[in-house]
Amino acid sequence: MRNSGAVDRVDARLLLALIDNPRATVLALAEQVGLSRNTVQARLARLEERGVLSAFERCLDPEILGYRLTAYVTVRVDQHMLAAVSEGLATIPEVVEVLGISGGEADLLVRVAARDADDLYRVAGRILATPGVERTSTALAMRTLVGHRVTPLLQRAATGEGE
Repeated sequence: MRNSGAVDRVDARLLLALIDNPRATVLALAEQVGLSRNTVQARLARLEERGVLSAFERCLDPEILGYRLTAYVTVRVDQHMLAAVSEGLATIPEVVEVLGISGGEADLLVRVAARDADDLYRVAGRILATPGVERTSTALAMRTLVGHRVTPLLQRAATGEGE
């Protein structure tokens, strides 16, 4: 289940504490944010149930497994086959993320991990061969300039700034 509701100031402070020390015990987190252990445990459980705390694997860089290239493939699909295309893309191990997008010629943005250019060519071919895919366009990510981050948003939520 995805996040169904906003994170309050206390949850934001708790999440910031987890970012600072992902291996912290519930007791250590409770001391850091000034709450009881039971309150922290209950809040963490609710955050997990709501999908606020996502899977650990999102933090792993595919490069540690030998996938040195990251590419973004825009995909145009037959709208009647969107579910089938999504299922097909999920069977390709090198497809690490698929987002539905709007406002352009493409319907999906697919993040791909590849070992090298030849591997990327093979993966792009598998994507294009997925039933329901009409057209693709591939762009190679050259460098990460600003990595995935939510800390600035959490800091804002923890202080109530922007409310």
